[in-house]
Amino acid sequence: MGLQLPERVRKVGVWALAAPALLTLSACSQQDKDQWRRIAMPEGASSKSGPAIEFWQWTWVAAMIVGVLVWGLIFYAIIKFRRRSDDEIPVQTRYNLPMEILYTIAPVIVVLVFFKFVIGTQTQETDEITNTDHTIKVVGQQWAWTFNYYQDDALDGSTTVYDVGTPAQVPTLYLPVGQSVRFQLSSPDVIHDFWVPAFSYKMDVVPGRDNEFTMTAEREGTFSGKCAELCGTYHSRMLFNVKVVSPEEYAQHLKELQAAGNVGVALGGSEATTQDGLNPNETEGSQ
Repeated sequence: MGLQLPERVRKVGVWALAAPALLTLSACSQQDKDQWRRIAMPEGASSKSGPAIEFWQWTWVAAMIVGVLVWGLIFYAIIKFRRRSDDEIPVQTRYNLPMEILYTIAPVIVVLVFFKFVIGTQTQETDEITNTDHTIKVVGQQWAWTFNYYQDDALDGSTTVYDVGTPAQVPTLYLPVGQSVRFQLSSPDVIHDFWVPAFSYKMDVVPGRDNEFTMTAEREGTFSGKCAELCGTYHSRMLFNVKVVSPEEYAQHLKELQAAGNVGVALGGSEATTQDGLNPNETEGSQ
């Protein structure tokens, strides 16, 4: 006969378990609640953030559903087929065709469903803007970033200005809010990776291959950027800041770079030919 607890004792026990959770949730700020809702993803700040964050959220939902199902089956088997008090061994079944079919078909269905949503999100993320408002040539080099505002209409449409950083002096990339930008990525040495977590997107910067993507910054603010590819000794110091500002402030910054003499296209060590294949005039077998 099981132990019967008084109703009052049971209620106290329930509140003892629930109170800490309720207090924790009630103490959370709106920012903390939003963080929980995004499942620790940074708040999105670009046109690419929405699909990425939504996909991240639904991935966790799918993982929890699969986890509950798997753990449910495990505990069901533990309880249902546990050894009895008479020590009688349960019936040993060598083959169970329906179960084996289920074990084969169910994972295939799960993978196909995941694949469908992966392709859908990838299509949204790689949907490029044809005619962008601005072009920025980003150079990742050991171990700093250079940003070229290429022939920008904020100046005269034909002048390029640049801003360059060092491992000791972190550069700042300026972007106009609500205006589309084409990022053209190049590297003169090794593979880097251009990543701004708040933009929910990143792309490799590969020597000998120019990658590019388009994006629109959707809210003003200052964000952190970094290299997301281990690229050498000072990889951890290959940082940059991003300032999303009004179009007027963006144009003013470009004029300040022009006045400071930062005119032209700065591509770092783009003429380096220390790696095979980087020099188009290099003949086979030459050093």
